[in-house]
Amino acid sequence: MIEVRNLTKKYGDKIGIENVSFTVEKGEILGFLGPNGAGKTTTMRIITGFLAPTSGSAIVSGYDVSENPMEVKRRTGYLPEHPPLYLDMTVSSFLDFVAKIKGVNKKERKRAIEEVIEKCGLVEVRGRLIKNLSKGYRQRVGIAQAIVHNPEVLVLDEPTLGLDPQQIMEIRNFIKNLRGQHTIILSTHILPEVTMVCSRVLIINKGRLVAEDALEDLYKKERERLVLSLRIEGEKVAILNLLKPLKGVQSVESRDGEILVECSKGADPREEIVKVLISSGMKLLEMKENFPTLEEIYIKRISQEG
Repeated sequence: MIEVRNLTKKYGDKIGIENVSFTVEKGEILGFLGPNGAGKTTTMRIITGFLAPTSGSAIVSGYDVSENPMEVKRRTGYLPEHPPLYLDMTVSSFLDFVAKIKGVNKKERKRAIEEVIEKCGLVEVRGRLIKNLSKGYRQRVGIAQAIVHNPEVLVLDEPTLGLDPQQIMEIRNFIKNLRGQHTIILSTHILPEVTMVCSRVLIINKGRLVAEDALEDLYKKERERLVLSLRIEGEKVAILNLLKPLKGVQSVESRDGEILVECSKGADPREEIVKVLISSGMKLLEMKENFPTLEEIYIKRISQEG
């Protein structure tokens, strides 16, 4: 659905992004991460046809952004970090205006507006001036203008910026419900948002991609050695003394009611752990692999490239 190849953008002598390449499959929600000034917004503006690349290409729904920018815009919905709203218009009149300029057929326009007002939770404020709406409702109007023409691709830049926790949860759930209906690129600084909404992640720093993978695979690749989290019925000191001598166990510690077992590189002592616990009469309630958090991975990748 989206294919970016060796995308580079220069601003005079300054490089915005350099040789950025990635793909986004149909119906996927991709998390796009990076510090301020890393190149996220530049990349999104090129993909949506608002900025021309210096070199490389971006293909959206089969159309090259540089060669067919209007075709790309017809198939793309874009929510910039600061939504482009006309504050002196009502919600309904603004969405009607946007639908017209986005080429929604006159016969379909009323239905499309009603549908997006309902979908974005704007029924109660449809007749109000946008300037009198709360930040949360303005953000909903911003999303509504991005999807009123039912685009195949959605590009959302910080859609929950400045919202309160309740509003964040509502917008987050709304985006999750769009999965499969639209192909989505979601840029955010809220890392838990990515783990809750996205299936794959890109991390960009200083204009270059430093990570690209499915979340589950990214966790596995970043883990240098196996770490196990155990819940065991028994006296903690006795448990620690029992597990520490096992072959393949690097270290054992008790933390927040769990036993964390860090294994030697290449070792997997799970079978031995189960055997020794059973033979000692202790009850193993749970054993699971403990992966690094997305925050830990993000900081590591940014630091490596810093």
